[in-house]
Amino acid sequence: MTASLWTEDLGKSFRLHLQGGLRIPVLAHVGFSVMPGECVALAGPSGAGKSTLMRCLYGNYGAEHGHIWLRHEGEPVEITAADARAMREIRRRTLGYVSQFLRVIPRVGALDIVAEPMIAAGMAAEAARSRARDLLLRLNLPERLHGLPPATFSGGEQQRVNLARGFGPGYPILLLDEPTASLDAANREVVMTLIAEAKRAGAAIIGIFHDTEVRDRVADRLLEVLPIQDAA
Repeated sequence: MTASLWTEDLGKSFRLHLQGGLRIPVLAHVGFSVMPGECVALAGPSGAGKSTLMRCLYGNYGAEHGHIWLRHEGEPVEITAADARAMREIRRRTLGYVSQFLRVIPRVGALDIVAEPMIAAGMAAEAARSRARDLLLRLNLPERLHGLPPATFSGGEQQRVNLARGFGPGYPILLLDEPTASLDAANREVVMTLIAEAKRAGAAIIGIFHDTEVRDRVADRLLEVLPIQDAA
């Protein structure tokens, strides 16, 4: 079986221009792969670079050296060399990302926020809205809230909208950054079920899970991310 996503000798640092150009290395020599139907959990102490690695995988951060590859519509594509247009297409069809916080869109209701990426990927609007409704209900967001903009929702409610939006399109590769951080026990169970369903459908999942119970139930293996001085 061919990997869905893989990295080769990936490295990333940040330069603090307000402190004389001080260079802070964060990631060095990161190499791993994720197969279809597999969940790899990033493990390691706070500040080790887990979220930085996730943002590199999504293309929000450029890599300082090394390579990130993924399989997009059957072909290998190098993320670290992709231009903005290519990245938009990859994110539309192949690569999903559930961050810790919902980017609230003013005056747009929760149902439309969840349906939007499915419609963008080619799903009929009626089918996308039906799937969006089903996901929001599964995540215990009552129907009376579906037409309201999430700006006034609680943190946990916003996270559930974010999760429904991320799981809706059925991305072949899905990045999850603390998907259960603001959820109660019942909704954590729903998210674990959604992850299991995505894996059965062949999705490759990379996640950060500080809830060790969740991590132990959904992850097939761990990738340890250590501070560079500890990893040397």
